[in-house]
Amino acid sequence: MKIIFDKDNFIISSTLQNTPKHDWVLFDKIKNKVMGEKYELGLTFIGKERMRTLNRTHREKDYTTDVLSFPLDKSNGEIFINIEKANKKSKDFDRTPKNYLTFLFIHSLFHLQGLDHGERMEKKEMEIRKLFGI
Repeated sequence: MKIIFDKDNFIISSTLQNTPKHDWVLFDKIKNKVMGEKYELGLTFIGKERMRTLNRTHREKDYTTDVLSFPLDKSNGEIFINIEKANKKSKDFDRTPKNYLTFLFIHSLFHLQGLDHGERMEKKEMEIRKLFGI
């Protein structure tokens, strides 16, 4: 596993040979705004099979998804992203892969807060996207 970004309470890593390139400082700012600076977060980019295994094990869904979020406790969580699936889904949302990756990250942070899909979650996501120009 390669560490891509490591700052205070936020570590971004990858099990992939080709790690995505992005403005990870932006991700840190978004994480701090949504979750707070003291929230400990791990973001890991993983391959299709590992994502499928996690999805099957924790959600009983036997397919690869683009993102999974796991709140570990009130101040600690993990996010896993399959970049290949995310890049394909970016087209469905009429976003560039880089923009969609940030969109997914924001979305997953609100899941870590315990929000489910719906109007309240969308409103909060839109506020953050607007604040950061996403």
